[in-house]
Amino acid sequence: MKIIVALLMISSICYGQVDGPAFKKIDQQLDSIENLKQKLTGELELIRLKWIQDEITTIGTPLGKSTQEIVKHSAMRLSYNEAHEQANWVMHVILPAIMEGNVSRTNDFREDDLVKTGTAQEQDYFLKTLKADSTYKYDGFGYDRGHLAPSADFRWSSAALSESYYYSNMSPQVAEFNREKWASLENNLREYVITNETHLMVVTAPVLSADLTRIERSVNGLSIPKYYVKAVLDTKNNRAIAYLMPNEKLMKPIEAYAVSIDSAEIVLGYDLFPNMDDQIENEIEAKCDYQNWLSEREKGDVIAISRKRLPKNTLSTDGIQVFIGNEKKRTVCGKVVSTKKHEKGHVFINLDKKFPNQIFSVSIFDSNINNFDYQPEIYLMDKEVCFTGMITEHKGTPSMVIEHGKQVKLLVDLSK
Repeated sequence: MKIIVALLMISSICYGQVDGPAFKKIDQQLDSIENLKQKLTGELELIRLKWIQDEITTIGTPLGKSTQEIVKHSAMRLSYNEAHEQANWVMHVILPAIMEGNVSRTNDFREDDLVKTGTAQEQDYFLKTLKADSTYKYDGFGYDRGHLAPSADFRWSSAALSESYYYSNMSPQVAEFNREKWASLENNLREYVITNETHLMVVTAPVLSADLTRIERSVNGLSIPKYYVKAVLDTKNNRAIAYLMPNEKLMKPIEAYAVSIDSAEIVLGYDLFPNMDDQIENEIEAKCDYQNWLSEREKGDVIAISRKRLPKNTLSTDGIQVFIGNEKKRTVCGKVVSTKKHEKGHVFINLDKKFPNQIFSVSIFDSNINNFDYQPEIYLMDKEVCFTGMITEHKGTPSMVIEHGKQVKLLVDLSK
């Protein structure tokens, strides 16, 4: 009993001191530190926003024949096209600050008051009706409100992220496009910034023309782009690349849509980075070094062999899904980018893209290894190889089982 009383007395003393002067002093100091942190965070955000505007001015916004208005927001600029009710282009910067940024999606889609002619609005994408239970019934028109400058690129700034939800930054995109390959490209660019400790100047543009189909139920007759361009400039490393992607569900790897900046400018009709030094501009805008822009897990992957290089009656890994289940033997050519020998002796080979993003896999079971004059997992690595057999499917990936070395030829040998 004495022990229990003593414990109760100690507990009472401890709890009684929580509101004492020493505790209050520490609480006040913590509040002061938190207030200072918030103040400095706000100042840092303003400095970053000013730096972005200065950088955009230095590089220059896309220059073409269009005289349509240019709108300046906190962290992006855009040229609005009233005829198509969306931007000609949006220019923004991806900063390394995205790594520690923690601002969440706001989803505050709204019209852009800075566009004098007015912008698209919610009724251009869907209708919603309030139901008796206070929830909404949605009637969609079949397209996502696709961000041109993605909100995740601004997660270090609540102001910039919120502005990314202006309808001036939206374009009607097929859901499978917007949520899959387009989103993957955006993620890859953010990863590039973090991995390379750099920043990227980005111009995103729908390819607009007078013959585009329009959303019939859209109140403003919104045009539906067939293609989008995302052009990227890394001034620290003197690199640039662009991607020209169809507005549809895409089956090819992202790098298959890579083009040079020069090619993108021809498609769009703009000089995308007009204030760059001419010598540097001419050097980097003609290149399409997609390998520099692959994510770390994709390093070493390659695009499918071009049709011009393929031997007669052979296939590349591009679009091979249509041949799955066809009972005719096919010859598929590509570069061996990864191999693995299982503990049970089976050998697995991937063409053009490594596991887990493989697009065509070859299996050689242990019982057939003796039918080869070499160790397939070693000899074939990094070579351009053609495999002949039935194209099947394994866990969604086009595949082929090889039983004999006669089913394997080096591309250089077939091309002779």
